[in-house]
Amino acid sequence: MMLAEAGATSLRVSDYVTQGGPVGYVLVGLSLVAVAVCVANLIQLRMSRLAPKVVSDELEVYLREHDIDGAVAFCRDPVNDCFLTRMFSAALMRCTRSAFGFLELRSALEEAGQRQVDRLSKLTDAVGLVAALGPMLGLLGTVGGMIGAFQTIGTLEGAARSNELAVYMSHALVTTFLGLVVAIPCTAAYTVFRRRLDRLAGEVGQVAEGLASLVTGRGGTRAAGVAKPGAARAPAAGGVKGA
Repeated sequence: MMLAEAGATSLRVSDYVTQGGPVGYVLVGLSLVAVAVCVANLIQLRMSRLAPKVVSDELEVYLREHDIDGAVAFCRDPVNDCFLTRMFSAALMRCTRSAFGFLELRSALEEAGQRQVDRLSKLTDAVGLVAALGPMLGLLGTVGGMIGAFQTIGTLEGAARSNELAVYMSHALVTTFLGLVVAIPCTAAYTVFRRRLDRLAGEVGQVAEGLASLVTGRGGTRAAGVAKPGAARAPAAGGVKGA
């Protein structure tokens, strides 16, 4: 009895992976991918990366001065690349080309922001994909082990059958175990990252709303006149009508 317990406790993680066969190695590879993607999510999903305070403050200066061309150039500078600048760059360019001018700035920001959220969601969705694939691969290994076990029952007899049956059953259970080991933490991480992305997107949206009010508020019509290259400076009422 003591020998059996000693043999059972001497199994290492590598032994479980080996017993899992090809499916076990695939699951180990998936776990490494999941770790890399989780680290990438932790790096990307931060307010300091999505809308740095320095960038938002500098962009606010351009918008307060109604320098739309300068704001677009600032947003397109690779040094200032972030969620906020990509969103504003697309929205401002759309407004300068639109017949409605900056009257549709908020809707343009919403659409541009949704595209940026979809872009960030790819990393989060990768974690969800691993979480979904883990149990499926574990089930695949389980089915393979059960098939081998039933074939053993039909072809072998005596001690040989018992040994082979134990090997296939072990393979079936180990792959299920490995699949769950990969899937459970990935499912938890996916939920956390989705909530974090939603929260940060809302915070960036609040920053963007404050900046948009500088253009669509008291100086909105003037901004529309400055934004169009070569356009003659017109009075405030004429600027809105022409936009």
